[in-house]
Amino acid sequence: MTRNPGSSSMAARTAPDDRKDRFATLTFERDVAAPLAVLWPAWTAPAARAVWAAPTPSVTVEFLEADSKVGGREVSLCKVEGQPNVRCEVGWLELQPALRSVNYEAISSGGVTQSVALVTADFSGADERSRLVVTVQLSSLAENMEAGYRQGFGAGLDNLSGAAERTMVLERVIQAPRTLVWGAWINPETLPQWWGPDGFSCRTTRIDLRTGGEWVFDMIAPDGAVYPNHHRYGEVRAYERIGYTLLWGENGPKHADAWASFEDHDGCTKVTLGMIFSTAAEFQEARGFGAVELGLQTLGKLERFVVSQ
Repeated sequence: MTRNPGSSSMAARTAPDDRKDRFATLTFERDVAAPLAVLWPAWTAPAARAVWAAPTPSVTVEFLEADSKVGGREVSLCKVEGQPNVRCEVGWLELQPALRSVNYEAISSGGVTQSVALVTADFSGADERSRLVVTVQLSSLAENMEAGYRQGFGAGLDNLSGAAERTMVLERVIQAPRTLVWGAWINPETLPQWWGPDGFSCRTTRIDLRTGGEWVFDMIAPDGAVYPNHHRYGEVRAYERIGYTLLWGENGPKHADAWASFEDHDGCTKVTLGMIFSTAAEFQEARGFGAVELGLQTLGKLERFVVSQ
């Protein structure tokens, strides 16, 4: 997450002399209408962070690198027309799922470091609601960055809250090694064989399972109903994760931003499938027609397919 690059000029300036201008501790609190099992991946999953990171519609965020694990880092460029790009580097120092994350953040522009910060996010909650408290310990270097951080973090956390409230997260531990599970997912011959809920089949028009690739296909229900689909793959990171968008039919309107992640789990594989629906109405409609149950059926078909191989 970054400050709002449009809040003031990012040209290099002399570092402020007054310590009160250089250092600040900022606290942001949000109550979110989503369970911790959803809010945590919405906060940490690279595909989800790309959805809510931009503080305002005038800012475009381009992710150059993203690795949400302890020791990993995230590098992004914030772009505003007519202004220099702002580079944000995040390094993950601690990740305790659904409890706490700690990261450093360094902001620079034109090769000059503008600020560094230590960001601690604390999570709590019960049932269908969560609470997030983010503490930012800020050191301004080239100019007083406090106002920009307040605007940028405040808007970003508002975006996060809205995104989490229309996010669906499904998990399954599959009784097979990660190499086999990944192979079944990323193979253009095998993916259509198991994809979809029980009783559904896939009819592929074209498939290219790589970063920048796509899968255009129809899902065919047991009653013969045809549902056109188009997946566009923004990221394929071998054995770790896939990020993609779901469209209503070939080149149709976007339905959701999605990701699948793969983790070793006691000799098995934990698969997490996340979807941020484009609107709250689409999320509610999906829940209404049983998308959670149907998605879990899909992961069950994946496990049966892998085990049978």
